[in-house]
Amino acid sequence: MSKLKLTDILVTVVISIGFGIIYKLWGPVYNLLKPFGLHADQLIYGMWFMAATVAFLIIRKPGVALLAEIAASSGEFLMGSEWGFEVLLFGLIQGLFAELIFLITRYKRYDVLIICTAAVGSAIGSILMDYFKGYMGDLVLWNLSLFIVARLIGSIVIAGMGAFYLVKALEKTGVTSLVRRADQKDYDALNQ
Repeated sequence: MSKLKLTDILVTVVISIGFGIIYKLWGPVYNLLKPFGLHADQLIYGMWFMAATVAFLIIRKPGVALLAEIAASSGEFLMGSEWGFEVLLFGLIQGLFAELIFLITRYKRYDVLIICTAAVGSAIGSILMDYFKGYMGDLVLWNLSLFIVARLIGSIVIAGMGAFYLVKALEKTGVTSLVRRADQKDYDALNQ
């Protein structure tokens, strides 16, 4: 397991700045779905976890998921996030929970199951943050369950499978070889 080099950090930050812009633009989309009820907005919440999973799939080193979420949330914050300072706390926790999943695998697994599990880890971190904000206690059990299930599904679809197949497409173009050399093991992991 190799340590992060300056190049790895810079590439992670560049990826994260891109996601920070997407995160900022995603806020109004998220707010548009709120009036539809039944937590439709939670089905797209997974976008806010995507920097961690995409950056890890590209760099594949310890600390990348955490750094990516912190950098992306910082970018969103600096662009005037409607959630203010708390977006930085969410980024920290979401990145940390994704990073823990990659740590458990000793940073050696890159398959869709692990990426989806890391996305769920980020979702769990965000749910804990929302719980401590206090509003989740106002939901009745069926509504709370719907909220949690919708967020978990959204995280799996967007930050899990979405990130996996996005990077798989990037692998086929060869653009990721500028950052790291792809070997047969990498291609095999992406083709599962």
